Amino acid sequence: MTSPGDVPPEILNRLRSICRQLPESYEEPAWVGVRWRIRKRTFAHVYTADVDRSPVYASYVTADQEPVVMTFRVPADDLLGLTAAGFPFRRADWGRNVVAAILGDHTDWTELAELITDSYREMAPKFLAARLPLPPPLS
Repeated sequence: MTSPGDVPPEILNRLRSICRQLPESYEEPAWVGVRWRIRKRTFAHVYTADVDRSPVYASYVTADQEPVVMTFRVPADDLLGLTAAGFPFRRADWGRNVVAAILGDHTDWTELAELITDSYREMAPKFLAARLPLPPPLS
């Protein structure tokens, strides 16, 4: 089992700066790694995957380092579009609208911030989600 310290501090710090901007969100240790919640609902969870327990992540091991994985929710209509191309996104093995992202040097932090915000919108009470600025229109 991994602990919050197993997630590289540079990744945790970037995620913290994104998540702390969301109304009434909070961070707590999870059974593995760290999670961010709104009320009692998790909208983001990051951990270092144990490939012995989760062999689905074995192909993402690099230089003998196990992958850092973040799970989050997406609107059901966006699930296929986000995961169809593959790396760094894949459908999680649980939940109807849960995506797993492999984090690392390749991570597009602007995109990830948008995805975390969308996950928060999925899980937050409507009055809290309404406090967030609307996403820009698609062009």
